Amino acid sequence: MTRILLIEDDTETAEAILAELGDRGFEVQWAGNGVDGLDRARASSPDAMIVDRMLPGMNGLTIIETLRKDHIRTPVLVLSALGAVDDRVRGLRTGGDDYLTKPFALVELVARIEALLRRPTERRATRLQVGSLELDLIERTARRGERRLDLLPREFRLLEYMVRRNDQLLTRAMLLEEVWHYKFVPATTNLIDVHMGRLRHKVDGPGEAQLIHNVRGSGFVLRSRS
Repeated sequence: MTRILLIEDDTETAEAILAELGDRGFEVQWAGNGVDGLDRARASSPDAMIVDRMLPGMNGLTIIETLRKDHIRTPVLVLSALGAVDDRVRGLRTGGDDYLTKPFALVELVARIEALLRRPTERRATRLQVGSLELDLIERTARRGERRLDLLPREFRLLEYMVRRNDQLLTRAMLLEEVWHYKFVPATTNLIDVHMGRLRHKVDGPGEAQLIHNVRGSGFVLRSRS
């Protein structure tokens, strides 16, 4: 069954879309705010998404931009009451695949989703590996050799970000902006160091080659070779 993620804060609109897509055989998951929607998009790997532009917590374009930065290429239909050409162009340039202005006919929404699903998609990697460390992006699990790592969702996202950029120095500011989505970097915070300490304890077990390194005064690096 084709899985659709709907991120829409207007209950009446969401219920109408849920009913229409459900009647046509789609499995639809609904998130009512931007933060929950982004988490569901990362965790559930839907076949397509419908994202309202104006959302509480995090706006729709920020969700799309964040997913594209994370190399998640799920096709997205943007919904918005803003129908000017500049607004549509911005939605598409941010990473949206199609744009539908409110109010709309449900039959047109369904047709646009079906068209997105017919488009050829890039083959996406479902596993990432650095040395003995392997991440399953579908199941959201991680292993170090035969040992399964018990990671919290934020720890998994942090480790995934580092694995995708192995051997690259990552500053605290980069991690705050890209993993925590901070719009500004606080003058003083030990948030990164606390999470990195916990992650290193889980990734680098006793007797194993160290993968996560602290570069004094600069940041952190996940090295493919010690």
